[in-house]
Amino acid sequence: MLLVDLANRTLEPGRIACWTAVALVLFAILYPPRVTAGENWLASRGLLRTRRVRTDLLVLVRRSDGMAPRLVLRDALGGRVELDPKVFTANPLLWHHLDQGVRRSRARGLLRCGAAPLQELAERIDHDGARAVFDASGL
Repeated sequence: MLLVDLANRTLEPGRIACWTAVALVLFAILYPPRVTAGENWLASRGLLRTRRVRTDLLVLVRRSDGMAPRLVLRDALGGRVELDPKVFTANPLLWHHLDQGVRRSRARGLLRCGAAPLQELAERIDHDGARAVFDASGL
């Protein structure tokens, strides 16, 4: 829009500030979180802060439906992460780290609810993986 204003010769300091503010707000809204995982932890780093959860101490896993479905993970230490389930379908290694942590949480008796969203996600990941193998092999 700055270029349009410049071409029309209507560019003024107020308009520069306005278009810059609009660009910054759009950047903040559309900035995708970066998800990383390690042994017994999962982190989501956004524009301003990082949220981290211990996957071996999970007490709650639920799916938040709406305009953009989210998977909400909460641990016994108060950590909370909300993620798009597509993150796990796009990166099976992240899913593997989460699945290992979920198994440890269940073995410890901490995670008592959340089986349904995890089962749906596991089925989707398995389905997508099998489809990719069949497509690659030409079947």
